[in-house]
Amino acid sequence: AHHEYSIAELEQCSGLSEAELRELADYGALVPNDPRAAQWTFSGDIVVTVQTAGRLRADLDLDPQALALALTLLKRIHELEAQIGDLRAQLPRRHA
Repeated sequence: AHHEYSIAELEQCSGLSEAELRELADYGALVPNDPRAAQWTFSGDIVVTVQTAGRLRADLDLDPQALALALTLLKRIHELEAQIGDLRAQLPRRHA
């Protein structure tokens, strides 16, 4: 099922403040469903991202700009790992 999350719900599951979440959105690390809407909502897949952001901020004491960079790099790493997996699946299999 598709669920949308409000800023308040993301605050609760991440430990980040509304200001921090909005700043992460300003830096492009979080993308609201409709950035022009008065009340932002986010798709369900954002929960893991904001939980990761909360842990990074707590563990490493990152400011929002550094946090946005870390999230962007982690997203890119996951994309590249998926591409590597796809390429490996296309290789001929070797028999022992």
